[in-house]
Amino acid sequence: MNNTLSSLLDRFNEPETLKMAKLGRELRAKGIDIIDLSLGEPDFDTPQHIKDAAKKAIDDNWSHYTPVAGYLDLREAVCHKLKRDNNLEYKPENIIVSTGAKQCLANAILAIVDKDDEVIIPKPYWVTYSELVKIAGGKVVEIATTVDTGFKITAQQLEDAITPKTKMFLFSSPCNPSGAVYSKKELEALATVFAKHPQVYILSDEIYEYINYVGSHESLASFEELKERVIIVNGLSKGFAMTGWRLGYVAANVEIAKACEKLQGQFTSATCSIAQKAAVAALTQDNRPSMEMKEEFTKRKKRVMELVAEIPGLICTEPEGAFYVFPDVSYYFGKTDGEDTITNSAEFTMYLLHKANVSSVMGAAFGNPNCVRFSFANNMQNIEKGWDRIKIALSKLK
Repeated sequence: MNNTLSSLLDRFNEPETLKMAKLGRELRAKGIDIIDLSLGEPDFDTPQHIKDAAKKAIDDNWSHYTPVAGYLDLREAVCHKLKRDNNLEYKPENIIVSTGAKQCLANAILAIVDKDDEVIIPKPYWVTYSELVKIAGGKVVEIATTVDTGFKITAQQLEDAITPKTKMFLFSSPCNPSGAVYSKKELEALATVFAKHPQVYILSDEIYEYINYVGSHESLASFEELKERVIIVNGLSKGFAMTGWRLGYVAANVEIAKACEKLQGQFTSATCSIAQKAAVAALTQDNRPSMEMKEEFTKRKKRVMELVAEIPGLICTEPEGAFYVFPDVSYYFGKTDGEDTITNSAEFTMYLLHKANVSSVMGAAFGNPNCVRFSFANNMQNIEKGWDRIKIALSKLK
């Protein structure tokens, strides 16, 4: 029966993050106590004032189809947020609201990338970036980074990667999975390169904006000479603990915004009306709950770095943002506990899943085969319990 399916399905892979979450759920259903350090989902509940806005929207009968681009008051709220937090001027016609930031990324890539266009992606990168480019028929051009460089690229690396076929540069800051955050000075160096290559669009994933441990968030859109070519993708999942509400947004020039709207009109139309009304409250009202979540993540990060340091062989840079650590685990390649031998990061994660009952995600999915991503979007008790299990399991490898 497989020959009846579209060849499109052969271009890309299932996200490893979702695959590991599925395996964890299956083991949990069998009664096994799995500690989840794999998924990028805050363990906090949505703040009360946002939930109250959603309840009011239901009572006020905001239950009908909305404009494909999103309600005007929400697009105005996004503009308000971008001005308040980032000093960026946008109008509602620059904003498209979608069913999560993932759809925003898909819209933007499909709107810009044609067959054989090159898309530069620094690695490590979020698992979906490369697959969306493949779906669009584009060619992924990776720029390697290391623990030693803080998982950031240099201006020279960017210059060397750009060719006449380069159509887009795609990255996140703060970065999933590495936690790298580009400073204003670092972005300025990249902006100087982009200024020389006007054919290159910049897709800037800023979904972890509020989870920043090293200072204020910086965006390439703040460089006036680049603003028309920068497509900002953001959303409410990470900063507002609203993963299940499925709401993201794009800020871009009007031509790209309209292209995203056209695509979205055929795929999903608008996102949930109630989620949109809740998002207005999230973006315009009290932001203290988001800052309190960041404070808790800061405590967890500190503790995780202490726990990682207790385990021989792990090489781990301290994340500057997001809620992951991404250690190099290659020290354990070639080691065995007498039953299982570890030869790569995929086997490393499966070893931890079955021998430590802890879920993680192999680094190969993010473009770095020597690393593994561990989330600290879990409570402190589970974090400490999970890393204690990891320490014991890895001590058995010789």
